[in-house]
Amino acid sequence: MTKPVPHLRGVPALAPAVAAMAALLAGCGSTMDEASRNEHLKYAWVVVGDGGKPIARVATDYDSCPYVNVDGNATRMTLRAAAGTAALRTTASSPADSKPSAFPLATCEATLPAGAKDARVGDKALPLPKAEPQRVLVLADTGCRLKKADNAFQSCNDGEMWPLAQIAATAAAMKPDLVLHIGDYHYRENACPADIAGCKDSPWGYGWDTWEADLFKPAAPLLAAAPWIVVRGNHEECARAGQGWFRLLDTQPYSAARSCDDPANDGTANYTTPYAVPLGGDTQVIVFDSARTGKAALAATDPQFLAYQKDFRTVATLAAKPKTTSLFVNHHPILGYAPIAGGAPAGGNAALLSVAAQVNPTAYYPAGIALALHGHVHDFQAINFSSNHPATFVSGNGGDNLDVALPDPFPAGVAPAPGVTLDRITHSVTFGFMVMERSGTSWTFKAYTRAGKPMATCTQSLNKISCDKVGFLAG
Repeated sequence: MTKPVPHLRGVPALAPAVAAMAALLAGCGSTMDEASRNEHLKYAWVVVGDGGKPIARVATDYDSCPYVNVDGNATRMTLRAAAGTAALRTTASSPADSKPSAFPLATCEATLPAGAKDARVGDKALPLPKAEPQRVLVLADTGCRLKKADNAFQSCNDGEMWPLAQIAATAAAMKPDLVLHIGDYHYRENACPADIAGCKDSPWGYGWDTWEADLFKPAAPLLAAAPWIVVRGNHEECARAGQGWFRLLDTQPYSAARSCDDPANDGTANYTTPYAVPLGGDTQVIVFDSARTGKAALAATDPQFLAYQKDFRTVATLAAKPKTTSLFVNHHPILGYAPIAGGAPAGGNAALLSVAAQVNPTAYYPAGIALALHGHVHDFQAINFSSNHPATFVSGNGGDNLDVALPDPFPAGVAPAPGVTLDRITHSVTFGFMVMERSGTSWTFKAYTRAGKPMATCTQSLNKISCDKVGFLAG
């Protein structure tokens, strides 16, 4: 039995006799110790990191980490982040509308070996990655919006108005091999006003109670169904829900400098070097962290420009892998559209475009990128270009308030970026998700409503897509 972690308060240490028995059982490879009892294990999930490395995570209320049992071999999980409450830091809200982030549960983790057939913590079976995933579930922007600055208070208590639980149950029933979440898991930033019944008594702020309400509880069926590739959104930058992001989801090692607890470290913690996750031997997802990007073009001397410049060059190196279809995945659309009520839609993110245009003039993406997938805009978009640019999907309709619809018919001559020519666009403002299904050496992309009704099917050929429906989808 490992020594109890001292950071959790209010939990008694094991009695000596129990501790001795636990140590004896541990030496025999057993997982029958107190830390591994189900009542302490609140949630268990698996995230997939660089190179496809599966990492098991557990949120526990106990004072030491449980065992993970993989194919009959038991090892103690390691502590990623101890329970505790960080001092109040500067946030995206005023101090009067902020509070310290409390995490009464510790996060434990263990890297799972490649090829594992069975893994579990306590009685909780962990989903394991497949060497050749056939079905990948794609969604983004799933949390429930409570934001005082926008006077936006979504009805989190109403499954019709905030449908993540339904989406997760519907998607889990499709038995995906992998989940790709493209950012913005957390939206409950400020307290719900007392006179708004739809979000009455909702947790708020950036602590565990809000992360549980916005993600872990409603998405539980989907967390149990498959491992997740997790992409960071702007709602997970340090001045927002970054503390929970690093404790719970980020696949890099946890440290004080990469915790978002101290604003002095934000210049480091708000950026992550791109990495690739293989989807079998012929496809890879390249994960790009754009959490901190703004809306305006960046000067070439701006530290953020320099950071993203370095990252785009890393993407080029990753995308040069021979005989591999590379899917570029980040939260903010680069060659997508943002609807504007009553006007022509805006193009892609100006900050990222300013960097991409410098690193890859006219092309924006390096050679080797076949498709791009994004969230951030709260709709569904499937975009094919007649110019030589990667087709783009936006799947930001996973639960947060939907945007207004893009115009229909779509106006001619509106480009997402200079030198890019639109061929066809398929779009919708219906809550839902997307599924990638392997089709030989390429992929088919299917858009579904929250209830699992098919909306559109798009087939891939190199860096182009062809959809069975064009224009606005009623859902």
